[in-house]
Amino acid sequence: MMVSIKETELYSEVLKEFNYSFGDVFIFKNCVVSEVKEDVDFGWDEHAQKIVKDVFSATGSRGDDLVFISNRINSYSVQAMDWLKFFKQSYNLKAYCVVSQNRSGILNTMIEKLFFPKKIKHFNSIYEALNFVEKRLAEVS
Repeated sequence: MMVSIKETELYSEVLKEFNYSFGDVFIFKNCVVSEVKEDVDFGWDEHAQKIVKDVFSATGSRGDDLVFISNRINSYSVQAMDWLKFFKQSYNLKAYCVVSQNRSGILNTMIEKLFFPKKIKHFNSIYEALNFVEKRLAEVS
């Protein structure tokens, strides 16, 4: 079952939270988690640019050291070509993870892979994604 960060014990580990009309973003010690609302057509100009500005301002990062997790608890669409706008601004990500259990979420991820130059990791639960982040950081240090 897909669950929001707010409904888990993980919520106590959130360092900063951004709430938008289109969804919520949670900053953790080692990653950033987004949860977009139902039926949003998620794109750069209207949504992602705000998130990037707020998260990079809060973390002092341009993304090279950030792991971004899209916790797809709701059904929404992504304007996959807008990844090109993200990278055109000289932004980057250390890793990009998608948490989704339904068919449309998996199809969205497949389309995003066409425009995202690095590997997109897919997980069935937010816990699996966060465990991946922790394990990967432990391997690096």
